[in-house]
Amino acid sequence: MEQIKPEVSSAQKRIIHGVYVISTVHDGRVNAMTAAWVARASFSPPLITVSVGKTRYSHGMIKASGVFAVNVLGPDNVETGKRYGLKSGARTDKFAGVEYDTKTTGSPILREAVAWMDCKVVSHHDAGDHTLFIGEVVDAGVLREGTATLIYDRDAFFK
Repeated sequence: MEQIKPEVSSAQKRIIHGVYVISTVHDGRVNAMTAAWVARASFSPPLITVSVGKTRYSHGMIKASGVFAVNVLGPDNVETGKRYGLKSGARTDKFAGVEYDTKTTGSPILREAVAWMDCKVVSHHDAGDHTLFIGEVVDAGVLREGTATLIYDRDAFFK
C-alpha cells in the first residue's frame, strides 16, 4: 500500500461529510454499511455518488445487485451509524431486530433516517481502494423535516 504523506491526510480530513447508511439487497439478503463519502452528481437525471471500499461486504452486493439506498442520518442517529459501521455484514445480520421499509429497489429504508434515496446503479468506476457507484435516484423521501444531517467527525464519532 502506498504511504500517504501526513499533511495530505490532515488536509483531506478537513473536507466536511455527512453520515449515511448505504443499504442494499442481493439474492434475498439485506445488508448496510455506514459511509461518509456520498455526494450529489447530477440534477437531471438525479444522480448520487457513493464511494465504497472494495473490501466491504456491501461492495460485492451492490456490484452484483445494481441497487442501493442512501439513508441520511441526523444528530440523534450516532448509534445507528455505529451499528452499521463497526461490524461486517459477512458475519453479522445487521438488520436483526430492526424494522425497515423497502421501496422501488428493495434496498432497506431505515425508519429513523432523516431522508432516503433509493437508487439504481447506472455506472461504477475504479477509485483506488474504493469504487464509485453512481446511482440514479428512482424514489426518495424526507422522514423528518427540519432535522439536520449528522456531520462526520471521526474523533467524536468513535468515542
